[in-house]
Amino acid sequence: MRQLRAILLLPGTVTVVIPATILYLTGISQPRSVILGSLFILLGLGLMVATVRLFITVGRGTLAPWNPPERLVVCGVYRHVRNPMITGVWCILLGEAILFGSPWLHGWFCIFVAVNMLVIPLVEEPGLVKRFGDDYVQYKQNVPRWIPRLAPWKGLSE
Repeated sequence: MRQLRAILLLPGTVTVVIPATILYLTGISQPRSVILGSLFILLGLGLMVATVRLFITVGRGTLAPWNPPERLVVCGVYRHVRNPMITGVWCILLGEAILFGSPWLHGWFCIFVAVNMLVIPLVEEPGLVKRFGDDYVQYKQNVPRWIPRLAPWKGLSE
């Protein structure tokens, strides 16, 4: 139940409720690029599922800041990118904007990206350094924040 609540409140609101509201208020046009938009959405959903699964099984927590993982997760997709959930949400938002060809959805995507580019390095990462210490610092030095590295990082074993 904790996982479901966190998913519905956080990425669910960002990727479903707000875009649906924007489309409702601005009008839904004919889909523009169904294939490209759908590919981005599917990639984003895959990253979100992988992230939630690892938070449950390895981290023993949720994606929500009020119930974060108890352990630093550095396996699976986290060996390629530090913030796969955010990368996944970005992919979904970009896919929705492309799919509907909506400048308003493109604007929402840009706002969400900009906010995360400020909040994650200024708020979230210092908190992770406090919680996980040198392990997180080492991880941070070797794994990129949002754009995945091709080869998985082989450091810190689970």
